Amino acid sequence: MKLGKCLTKITDINKLYLEKVINKGDIVVDATMGNGYDTKYLAEKVGEEGFVYSFDIQETALKSTKKRLDKENLSDRVKLILDGHENMDKYVEGEVSCVLFNLGYLPRADHNIITKPETTIKAIKHSLNLLKPHGVISIAIYTGHEGGMEEKNSVYEFVKNLDQNEFNVLESGFINQINNPPQLVLIEKKKEYIK
Repeated sequence: MKLGKCLTKITDINKLYLEKVINKGDIVVDATMGNGYDTKYLAEKVGEEGFVYSFDIQETALKSTKKRLDKENLSDRVKLILDGHENMDKYVEGEVSCVLFNLGYLPRADHNIITKPETTIKAIKHSLNLLKPHGVISIAIYTGHEGGMEEKNSVYEFVKNLDQNEFNVLESGFINQINNPPQLVLIEKKKEYIK
């Protein structure tokens, strides 16, 4: 991927960061399955020995993601879960190297069904507990819909108060784009921190 080409979408920029985070054999989480593009990407990255837990509350998301995975013969390394990401702690076993969030609504679906601040923060808290040392939580935040700015503010308020001795928090975004460009927040868990 050439650098210039990948500076157009936040999801492509995200993959630049995650390239060194996710390895073959890792356990990872797609907290917002959507149409399955990130689930497919994660399944390819973790390889046959790895595993992906993927969450969504909409059956249409599961159906389109299953179709995408079946087409690429990746279904055997992914568990598709029809439940909110705030319940990930009930499903995910083992430490994870990465948790991906794409906040907002499912493209080409009901735009009234959106991620919500209270469940997103709960999911981020679970993600922090699941992360292995040097693991990363990636949060793409879309604000161009009703409720989007409120969710962004909640996420920022939460992550800016994370202990810098335990976590690194990075913000990335387009500063010259109009129409509410998405923001990317990355949280890295530092190696085991002993208080």
